[in-house]
Amino acid sequence: MSDSSPNKPELGPDGAPLPAFGVNEMRLGAGQWVAVALLFAAIVLGVPRCWKRVERFDTGPDYRVPYSLSRDYWLYSRRLEQVADPKALVVLGDSVVWGEYVLPDGTLSHFLDREAGATNRFVNAGVNGLFPLAMEGLVRHYGQAIGPRKVIVQCNLLWMTSPKADLSAVKEESFNHARLVPQFRPRIPCYRADTSERLGICVEHEFGFLQWAGHLENVYFAQKGIPQWTLADDGNDPPGYPNLYRNPLSQITLSVPTPFGGDPDRGPASPRHRAWDRSGARPADFEWVDGAVSLQWGAFQRVVECLRGRGAEVLVVVGPFNESMVAASSREKFLQLRGQVVAWLGANKVPHVVPDALPSELYADASHPLTEGYAMLARRLWQDPGFQGFLTQRNP
Repeated sequence: MSDSSPNKPELGPDGAPLPAFGVNEMRLGAGQWVAVALLFAAIVLGVPRCWKRVERFDTGPDYRVPYSLSRDYWLYSRRLEQVADPKALVVLGDSVVWGEYVLPDGTLSHFLDREAGATNRFVNAGVNGLFPLAMEGLVRHYGQAIGPRKVIVQCNLLWMTSPKADLSAVKEESFNHARLVPQFRPRIPCYRADTSERLGICVEHEFGFLQWAGHLENVYFAQKGIPQWTLADDGNDPPGYPNLYRNPLSQITLSVPTPFGGDPDRGPASPRHRAWDRSGARPADFEWVDGAVSLQWGAFQRVVECLRGRGAEVLVVVGPFNESMVAASSREKFLQLRGQVVAWLGANKVPHVVPDALPSELYADASHPLTEGYAMLARRLWQDPGFQGFLTQRNP
């Protein structure tokens, strides 16, 4: 039986001393730990910044973040940082601003530029699939570059057409941009992520390195982590695994895909680019959520307050909404809700414009105009005295 006293080395079965636990030469001293910490901090803080210098990111006239990169919030933040002209106006909103059914040169920002006789004066900062609860997170965590400048924010009443759209329904729902919504307060009843996932999302919002890692996944690995990308099948039967033996580093081309060129799903040549009633849609009896309890409207108010708190001048455009899709039975509630929105904007001295509804045939659905609809909306906004006053007034 070996003697395990602290004064004698422990012996093995053959009677030879066993090696001591650990090797002193491999342990780091205080100074070495400081060096490791500094190296780690340099990598974490420096790599995302250096990446912006080496990765090609072309943004020409009418640029909008590509549909496939709608969840690349690090890229969105980088896009806003590129808007160096202090006279440029950021147009913030959901897919109505982004242009769901139209090409980049058929959006609201494009036609506002045309009315102004300028290029890139109105910046398309819309995101496909965004809604006020997600817009709040986007502005707070990824929109710091929106400082003391003029900002046009689109208020889409579509997000209050039902408890499901408002995200106040009790039944669990999956929805776009879940990583942007408030994770703890206010509580979103239909959002059921566990606590660890919510905490991870909160950390990501504050940790630029994690945001950059998500950017790599979105741009180069088809919105997947490297293990998931490696094991992704091609959808055939039997399935193939084209990425199984590929070097992941070969995917990183240091070039962000551009949205320029043709798009078979959008524009006048697309089968989707047609009036809403040609798709068989009919007026709907919407279950409007009152503004006093609406989660989406509460989030929109916080977005406006956040932007103004940063020194931004905010103009809110209420609409456009396809009133022809509102059934007579719910039209009164629609007008009441819009009145609540306008009353709050007026009481809080937020400049706003409520343009008249477009002709019915210029809508693709309840809120998205077609190309001709955006052109008409831009003309109406440009001719509005309140809009012109907003453009010419100086920031106090």
